[in-house]
Amino acid sequence: MQFLFSTGSLYTYNTDRCFELAAAAGFDGIELMVDHRWDTRQPHYLQRLVATHNLPIRAVHSPFGRNWTGWAEDEIDAIHHSVYLAEALGAAVVIHHLPARLSYTRVQIGDRTLIVLNPLGKRHRPYIDWLQNDYVGLQDRTDVLLCIENMPARRVLGRAWNAILWNTTSLESSAAITRFPHITMDTTHLGTWGLDPATIYGRWGERVKHIHLSNFNGREHRRPETGRLALQPLIGQLAADGYSHSIALELHPDALDAGQADEHIVELLTHSLTQCRAWAQEPVHP
Repeated sequence: MQFLFSTGSLYTYNTDRCFELAAAAGFDGIELMVDHRWDTRQPHYLQRLVATHNLPIRAVHSPFGRNWTGWAEDEIDAIHHSVYLAEALGAAVVIHHLPARLSYTRVQIGDRTLIVLNPLGKRHRPYIDWLQNDYVGLQDRTDVLLCIENMPARRVLGRAWNAILWNTTSLESSAAITRFPHITMDTTHLGTWGLDPATIYGRWGERVKHIHLSNFNGREHRRPETGRLALQPLIGQLAADGYSHSIALELHPDALDAGQADEHIVELLTHSLTQCRAWAQEPVHP
């Protein structure tokens, strides 16, 4: 297995600096988070970063929200563009999100994000229809694996609420996402639903072709060794199964003390990476 650093972990930093920190910490490669910045979209520039830091881009995360504006016409077009980018860079997978099941808008009030439903909105429908009818056609035309990602709970009046179609919110609903051939398993998103990643991996099996690894302690995307989730059993089982795909540390900038000295961030990343590699060497206990 390969351990990647997701540039989304430090989305407040430029792409070159993310490569520099990942190389210093000893990662095997990069997961590129495509966003509104052209630095994350242009293959010739990105190929220079790969050569400069001797760090390949193994995965491309298609942009979400409205981050495709100015690059693609809509979310579907953004996935196509992400595949072209992945092909140009030699990346093995493109990550993209499950669709919303209802139209809604996020409203930021101070440090809180509120979800406002729009029952008459239909912005989500073209993406759902494309996933049901034309998605397989794109996969047939490329060697890049399209890996759809499970999504987190959102809190409405203190209760977990699912805004996403085919999402995994319980053991009973975990089969819905398996209508897709390849899955990105996000561990912190499972944690928001109180689910154990090793248990869900046991249900999804070989469909898991990419993993977003991070912990959960009431806040998402914590470092793997700090939080409520037991991630050692997952990594140990992956190693025992001969998992040959990538695991990307996808963290939040505050989990890495973004803004502190680069040496401090490299120290945190190195500790997390060393722990993950150690877990992969530990025997699996039934």
